[in-house]
Amino acid sequence: MTQRALAKASGIEGYLSQVERGLREPSLTVLQALAIALGADLGVRLYPNAGPAIRDRIQSPILEALIALLHPRWRRLVEVPVLRPVRGVIDAVLHDPGANIAIVTEVESRINRLEQQVRWAAEKADALPSASAWAFMAEVDTPAISRLLVLRSTRATRELAMRYEGLLSAAYPASTRQAYLALSGIGPWPGAAVVWAELETGVATIRPTPPRGVRVGGS
Repeated sequence: MTQRALAKASGIEGYLSQVERGLREPSLTVLQALAIALGADLGVRLYPNAGPAIRDRIQSPILEALIALLHPRWRRLVEVPVLRPVRGVIDAVLHDPGANIAIVTEVESRINRLEQQVRWAAEKADALPSASAWAFMAEVDTPAISRLLVLRSTRATRELAMRYEGLLSAAYPASTRQAYLALSGIGPWPGAAVVWAELETGVATIRPTPPRGVRVGGS
């Protein structure tokens, strides 16, 4: 069917050519009209990914503080899209070529559902090989993948960490202190870990140890 015939049959003459040239975005109503004219069915599907987009203005200064802490041995990649088995964006990937390890890093100023955050982080880590940057990281040898959760220290997050100490420790069993030292360039990466950030007047700092009273990562 020619473009002119399709435009006439669907009742969108003068508009279809703009859609095909990328000058206009077709609405569902327009797509339905085209489907009817073509004798086709229109289907829309929502695919699950690693969770809804979260706009968190506090993430940026915390991520800035984390990057400032890093030893030069760590290569930094921020806002890394992954495609499969889940779609999402990793806040940062820290790659140590010498140790052949990549750290999938999530920055959170608050957590509404801890089990959901743990699942999303694990799924994003599994999806890291689908990122376009993976070929660069795996150019010589395939790196091991680990995880880092950077939490803003607030009353709510500290209470959550104390209330669900077992769950959080199972997901991130390594020492906060050892993770902090590894990020600073001292010692090897200890494994999946939580580090904590303080925020005052818009400026963040990364704590070398957990907040007082929090035992997750304290060993």
